[in-house]
Amino acid sequence: MPDVCKVEVITIAPYKRLAHMQTHTKNYLSGILLSLAIATIALLLAQNQWFQKHAIGALTLSILFGILIGNTVFPRIEDRSMSGVLFSKQRLLQLGVILYGFRLTFADIAHVGLGGVMIDVMVLTSTFALALFAGCRLLKLDINTVILIGAGSSICGAAAVMATEPVVRGRAEHVSVAVSTVIVFGTLSMLLYPALSQWNQVWHLLPVSPEAFGIFTGSTVHEVAQVVAAAKPLGDAATDTAVITKMVRVMMLAPFLVLLSVYVARTRSAIAAEPTMAINIPWFALMFVAVTGINSLAILPQPVVSGAINLDTLFLATAMAALGLCTHFTAIRKAGYKPLLLGGILFVWLVLGGGLINWSMMADNYQ
Repeated sequence: MPDVCKVEVITIAPYKRLAHMQTHTKNYLSGILLSLAIATIALLLAQNQWFQKHAIGALTLSILFGILIGNTVFPRIEDRSMSGVLFSKQRLLQLGVILYGFRLTFADIAHVGLGGVMIDVMVLTSTFALALFAGCRLLKLDINTVILIGAGSSICGAAAVMATEPVVRGRAEHVSVAVSTVIVFGTLSMLLYPALSQWNQVWHLLPVSPEAFGIFTGSTVHEVAQVVAAAKPLGDAATDTAVITKMVRVMMLAPFLVLLSVYVARTRSAIAAEPTMAINIPWFALMFVAVTGINSLAILPQPVVSGAINLDTLFLATAMAALGLCTHFTAIRKAGYKPLLLGGILFVWLVLGGGLINWSMMADNYQ
């Protein structure tokens, strides 16, 4: 009798493992396909002239559609697809950050000069430092929320928020709140900056050249698409300079993530009163720099680079869709008004403090 039982266990166990593997694979595929479908719809809609005119890109549409589905249909199928959604939110995001390097070259730095690079550095560091002080000391917000909002405001919007999430291991609601602040205040920037340019023509608070105002726009507006929308009414010279300045700012994402990893490891070790935790070096940030270097050499055919950029957009849009699926309105409501207030404080600093930094650094260069 024991021998028979043993044979049954040996015979049945492989089938159970196989069934488990098949179920696990289906969960992955269904979650990835769902996120991909949302991203594809967002990419198609982003080609519409109305969305382009208002600088509403595929990433913004992806997270909005993801949140909508995540709070209506998705809870019914969550247990059968969450594995794939999490894979899309984490791994596809990291691949997207790596491929983002194909949009940049080290020659971009030369176009804005040392002054433009220093402006980006000063705006980034001052904005993130203010986020830590105002968010933690004044508003008493969760540290992960503060870091994510600070990264989105100081570097490159939603892409920076998503790239920072694996380092701080923030929850979906932290990421969603941070992305929401980028959308709100980045949209305000698109409306405000053309007006600021007109006022500057009268008051001369900044040098009046298109290049100078382009650097100001690129160094202080959140998203790349929002930079284009804010600078476009000012002419081609301002737009080109603004985009290049913004791209240099995006390149600072990699060293930022490495330094942030050191900060997070030391801070959490001090809080836990334990030996220093291992530093979690974000390998994808280093790969991003490597890809940028390869792109700077111009050794790849243009169709390959264009294809990589298109694939990067798809990966980032899919990751944003997955983030939306993981976001619940109840969690955002629990966050309250303080994250939005922090985003507002940083927005005011980017306009006023960023303007002061630009004025002090560029007054002698662009008259």
